Amino acid sequence: MKNIHDLLNERILIIDGAMGTMIQRYKLEEKDYGGVRFSDWKSDLKGNNDLLCLTQPHIIKEIHKQYLEAGADILETNTFNSQRVSLADYHMEELAYEINIAAAKIAREAIKEFTKDFGSSSVDPKFVAGAIGPMNKTLSLSPDVNNPGYRAVTFDEVVNAYYEQIKGLVEGGVDLLLVETIFDTLNAKAAIYAIKKYFRDTKKQSLPIMISGTITDASGRTLSGQTLEAFYTSIMHSKPLSVGLNCALGAKEMRPHIEELSQIASCYTSAYPNAGLPNAMGEYDEQPADTAHFIEEWAKEGFVNIVGGCCGTTPEHIRHIAENVRNIKPRSLPIVEESLA
Repeated sequence: MKNIHDLLNERILIIDGAMGTMIQRYKLEEKDYGGVRFSDWKSDLKGNNDLLCLTQPHIIKEIHKQYLEAGADILETNTFNSQRVSLADYHMEELAYEINIAAAKIAREAIKEFTKDFGSSSVDPKFVAGAIGPMNKTLSLSPDVNNPGYRAVTFDEVVNAYYEQIKGLVEGGVDLLLVETIFDTLNAKAAIYAIKKYFRDTKKQSLPIMISGTITDASGRTLSGQTLEAFYTSIMHSKPLSVGLNCALGAKEMRPHIEELSQIASCYTSAYPNAGLPNAMGEYDEQPADTAHFIEEWAKEGFVNIVGGCCGTTPEHIRHIAENVRNIKPRSLPIVEESLA
């Protein structure tokens, strides 16, 4: 069976689209989020999308299957906020490990059912990427304007939270670990450290790491102030399978940054932009054909190896993207000269 490296050398791979956008279509209420198990929880749970892995797993699996049918090669687990620091907003810290295991298993089941429906011999292998989000607390910035030296969380606390999440994802059966939507590289470095520590502690076979940052505006910097080149330099020690950008920008605005990244990265590159920029109501209006057109241009220019969608994108966006890049060669990896020293 082909592994992900084999496929990346053959063609541009497709990562799925937005999970939150799809969940919104179900118009779930408080009782749906809590289910029977959490019906009398001490705080409101509506909006805790990751909890749906426990209370509405059929919905999450259904969304995964829609993305597979649209052409996705890589499914992201529904675990963007599934570590105890972020789950503390809902007083659900102790559920972090359980949610991650459940999310990974749901994605695996979706792939198994999809493959069975289409025949395992007629489709390339599909992969589950354990989604590791940026956390709702940052190590580089103070939340208190009157005390710039203050931090709401410590490096060790971030590492421990990510370690627990990684443990759940790996035990649930993911193929890859995706550290994504990075606005603070120090948080990402804590996640990378936690990944390395987990595999060192358990002596398990390491999984490939995908890393995806977020450029927040036209300046080309992350929220914590790094340029794209500085960001890449900060994480390249982890020897990632891929490095890329997602969220914050639409494909049109992301183009120059993806071009720059494609020129400096020695690994594969990924890009999954939003469906344009949000309108005055915070909604995304860019049509699937438009998003796909922008990404097709990047592919023809040789900028990318993995593409998909972030906020506002749907299976229709992914279907158009997959169709538009199907016959375009992936970006070639640069030849890295070995040091003679």
